[in-house]
Amino acid sequence: MRPSPKIFLHHCVGARSFRPLWLLEELQAPYALAMLPFPPRARARDYLARNPLGTVPLLEDGDVRMTESAAMCQYLPQRCDPDHRHGLAVRPDEPGYAAWLDLLHHGEATLTFPQTLVLRYRHFETPERRLPQAADDYEKWFLARLRGIDARLAGRNGDAGDAGWLCAGRFTAADVSVGYALMLGDFLGLEPRYPQAVQRYWARLQQRDGYRRALAAERAAAIAQGVSPRPAPQVLDAA
Repeated sequence: MRPSPKIFLHHCVGARSFRPLWLLEELQAPYALAMLPFPPRARARDYLARNPLGTVPLLEDGDVRMTESAAMCQYLPQRCDPDHRHGLAVRPDEPGYAAWLDLLHHGEATLTFPQTLVLRYRHFETPERRLPQAADDYEKWFLARLRGIDARLAGRNGDAGDAGWLCAGRFTAADVSVGYALMLGDFLGLEPRYPQAVQRYWARLQQRDGYRRALAAERAAAIAQGVSPRPAPQVLDAA
């Protein structure tokens, strides 16, 4: 049985806050999950007292407060697994450390950002404000940026990992960061256009027990707290 939680994660279904949720499950760390309706800044106004941005994720760990999902991917493995039993962090003295840091941020800054613009300008703006060309261009941008992940998985990158993961020869938090971007692309119907190596990689990620536990925890908490368990445009409201 897990000890009482010290970490509190505020989450919307399908949002970037799925990254820290997935990591917490991989780490088997104690946490409490607070589900919010989309958009929390409008539909959960009291949440603004905790996070003036009104965005998710918000991670509270004692006096620590974080709002960036990629930063949480770096923080949580070091916070919850100081002995590196799970190996989700890469230590500075390991050969894959620089690649790990790079990929942690690549998952958000390079792969997730363009998809939020596709969502906004294809799906969630009012009809008169939609920009089909912009949505198409950013979709192409995202798919083109997958070339780097494809090259790494196919062994065409000099510091690529092995065993089918991105770096350091094992599954790490970098796989969670990039994996969420692939999850979002799948939500947008783009998975059939992923390079084959990326498709196989995404399929492997979905088979992980931690990923499946995170999905189950998300759904159970949403139902218990009166929030729809189906993804909504909250991906635009995430950090």
